[in-house]
Amino acid sequence: MWVTSSLETALTPTAVALGNFDGVHRGHQQVIQPVLQTSKSRQPLTVAPSLSEWQPQSEDAALSVCREGDESMGMVTNHTYATVVTFNPHPQEFFSGEMRKLLTPQDEKVQQLRSLGVDQLVLLPFDRELADLSPQEFVLKILVQQLQARRISVGRDFCFGSKRSGTSADLQAIAASYGIEVDIVSLQLCQGERISSSCIRQSLSQGDLERANRLLGRPYSLRGLVVKGQQLGRTLGFPTANLQLPSEKFLPRQGVYCVRVWYSNLATSVSFIPGVMNIGKRPTVDGTICTVEVHLLDWSGDLYGQTVTVSLEKFLRPEQKFASLDALKAQIQVDSQVARAFFSNWNHTNNL
Repeated sequence: MWVTSSLETALTPTAVALGNFDGVHRGHQQVIQPVLQTSKSRQPLTVAPSLSEWQPQSEDAALSVCREGDESMGMVTNHTYATVVTFNPHPQEFFSGEMRKLLTPQDEKVQQLRSLGVDQLVLLPFDRELADLSPQEFVLKILVQQLQARRISVGRDFCFGSKRSGTSADLQAIAASYGIEVDIVSLQLCQGERISSSCIRQSLSQGDLERANRLLGRPYSLRGLVVKGQQLGRTLGFPTANLQLPSEKFLPRQGVYCVRVWYSNLATSVSFIPGVMNIGKRPTVDGTICTVEVHLLDWSGDLYGQTVTVSLEKFLRPEQKFASLDALKAQIQVDSQVARAFFSNWNHTNNL
């Protein structure tokens, strides 16, 4: 998938799904589906997964590589790029000046969109110039002239343009004057409940992981680098992997979770390693900084320097302060037993 923050290097023509897409949840996926259907070829593009992972001499040079790759597959004139267009930073962060915690920081968003089959992610730099564009100017300058959009898809509650003055209906009317079809996707429901990023955040904050994962359409995950911590778990007989997460990552309720863990060098008979994870300040040892630590069940090895993905499967209990380290150790043993039972049942249910 091609990722760019410059309209000058965007691959065109495009079919555009427009929005913030934080979480890439089930509702977002419905907005993205029309542009995937419009894309005329599903052949893989010979481009880097993200600019953060591959830095050519210049974006122009990178775009040249993309064009050459497309030519080799005969796709230059017969391919409409399934494109997700979002904003960086989030408009609310721009106007408030405060960092917004994200369900899916950029690397995670790229991973999720790639798995859906999206060809391209365009991260529009949200600045004063963009914020001041009228709805008509936004459609003409961004969607028509720069992205050469052939089709556009948005959610029904999408707003755009200066002071959010443009609605999805306005977008449909303005785009029609340029011969561009606009799909307005209805609000999505799950078990009678609206699917939204705010509802997912609320569920995670309350420890209602079942609801959050249901709305997402997948387990909520944390992706980070394993770094050295204070190694307290090792002294208790439960070594843990200490995760360094992006500063903008939204953390769920502090407490203990059943998790599944993946990493690039995983070489086991199953696709994941089961574990228990603690999110919190470790009050038993008077901790003051929130940490994320994972104990892998029945597994040993060196994960330092590895980037791992941790899927949150079940919330076990809130974080608590114990009277002693022995009491903490006893509780970790109980947590591990509960997690083993959970995954034993999970494996049986999924025929693993």
